[in-house]
Amino acid sequence: MLAAPLAPARTGITRTAYWTRLLPLLAALACVTRVPSFVRPLWNPDEGYLAVEARLLAQGGQLYDTVVDRKPPLLPWLYEAAFALCGSGSLTPLRILAVLAQLLTAVLLASLARRHWGDKAGGTAGVLYLLVSVGLNPEDAQAAGFEVFMLPWTAAAVWCADRGRWGAAGTAVAAAFLTKQTGGAVLLPVLWLLHRRGAVRAGLPRLAAGCAAPVLGAALLTDPGGFVFWTVTGSAAYATVSGSVTHVLGRALANTALVAAASAGLLAPIGRALRGARARRFEPWPWLWLWLASSAVAVTLGCHFFGHYYLQLLPPLALLATAALHTRPGQRCLAAVLTSCCACALFVGWGLVAPRPELAHAERLAAALTHRTAPGDRILVWGIHPETYWLAGRTPATRYLTAGLLTNYSGGRDGSRVGEAYAVPGAWPVFRRELAAHAPALIADDSRGKPYAPTRLPTLRRLLARHYTEVARVDGAVLYARATTRPGARL
Repeated sequence: MLAAPLAPARTGITRTAYWTRLLPLLAALACVTRVPSFVRPLWNPDEGYLAVEARLLAQGGQLYDTVVDRKPPLLPWLYEAAFALCGSGSLTPLRILAVLAQLLTAVLLASLARRHWGDKAGGTAGVLYLLVSVGLNPEDAQAAGFEVFMLPWTAAAVWCADRGRWGAAGTAVAAAFLTKQTGGAVLLPVLWLLHRRGAVRAGLPRLAAGCAAPVLGAALLTDPGGFVFWTVTGSAAYATVSGSVTHVLGRALANTALVAAASAGLLAPIGRALRGARARRFEPWPWLWLWLASSAVAVTLGCHFFGHYYLQLLPPLALLATAALHTRPGQRCLAAVLTSCCACALFVGWGLVAPRPELAHAERLAAALTHRTAPGDRILVWGIHPETYWLAGRTPATRYLTAGLLTNYSGGRDGSRVGEAYAVPGAWPVFRRELAAHAPALIADDSRGKPYAPTRLPTLRRLLARHYTEVARVDGAVLYARATTRPGARL
C-alpha cells in the first residue's frame, strides 16, 4: 500500500523558506551542468531538424503536410515560438529553455521526495537528478532535444497523480506524449497510483479527459490523418532491427555503460537497499519501480538505443536512490552526492572539449551552398544533417529534410535495410512531384560513401544524370548545379 507522506503540515512561511534556500542551489547547478550546451551552435541533427522545421512553419508551412517528421508537434512549435520572439539565427533561447526544463524537472522530483521522505530528501533528489542529467555523450545530453523537454511533463504527471489531481495528471501525460511519443509511458505509474488510492471510479474519467483533450487538440490543429501517420503508424520500417542487430547492440551496450558510470553514486545505494532485510523498506514504493520499468521499455522501444533515449530513465532513478539513501546514515548520502559530482565533472569537461568534426563539415558545406546560391533559391542536401539548411539560410526543395525518411538510414542502420523500398510509405512519389514543381538550384550529395548514396537509388541517380552537373566538392560532399534541361526530359 502507499505510505503516507512523512512531512507534517507546514505553514506557508516554512514552505517558502525551504524553497528559498533550495531553488537557488538547483538553479545554479542546472546552469553549471549545461554550460557546454552553449559552446557550439548545434549539438546533433535533431536540433538542426527542429530549427529547419521552425523556419518552414514560420514561412507558412503545415506540420505533417509540407513539414514532416516522425515526432509530435510540441517541440517544433516551441522552436517556432522561440524563433518568432528572438530570431532564427541562434539556438541560444532554446538552450536557456532547456536549462529551465531541467530545473523544473529537478524541482518536481525534489517536491515528490520531500513529500514522502522529508526536507533533506527533497534536496537530495533534486541535486542527484541534475548531477546525472548530463551523464551521456555530450551530443545526447547537452542538446535542446525532445527528451529534455519531455521530462518535466513526466515528472509533473507523477507529481499530480501522487496528490490525486487526476485531470492535471492526464494533461501532463498528454503533454509528455506530444513532446515525444515515449513520454506516454509515464501513464503506467499514474494508473497504478490511481488504482492504489482507490480513486478509479472518480478519477479515471478525469484522467482520461486530461489525456485525450490535448492530443485531440493537437491533431485538429495540424492534420488528423497526418498526425496519426507521422506519430504512430508510419514508422514500421524505422522501428525494427532486422539486419542491424550487431550494430544496434553495440550502441546499446555503449550507452548503457555511460549511464551506469554517470549513475554510480545512485546505483550503489539502490543495490545496498535491495539486499537482505532492507529490501522491505522499498516495498511501499512500487510506483517508483513501475516508473523506472516503463521508462526502460520506452528506451528499448524501436530497438535503436540512441543515447538521448536514456535520459528518460534518470528521474525515477534519482528518486529510487533518494528512497534508498533515506534508509541509510548521512555518510551514505554524502558519498552518493560526491560520487555523482565527480562523474558530472567528467561529463561536463567532456562536453567542453568534445571534438566536432561533423559540425565543422556542415558549416563548411553550408558556406559553399550560401556562396553558390541566392537567398530565394531552393536546394537539396542529400544527407542526414538537416542543420546544413539552417546554417546556409536556404529553403529545402522538399518536405523530407533528411535522406533517412526516403531510405530508412536515419534509424542508425548499417546498410542492410536501406534504400527506396524502406522509405516512409508514399514518400518517393511526393519527393518526385516536389522536385518537378520547384527543382533545386543546387544539390549537395553529402552521403560520403554511406549506404544511401545516389548510386544505390535509381530515382536520384537518374535525376543527377539528366539534369545536373558536378561543380565542386567540399570535404567529400559533391555539389551539383542544375544544367540546361533538354526539351521533354522528365525526372
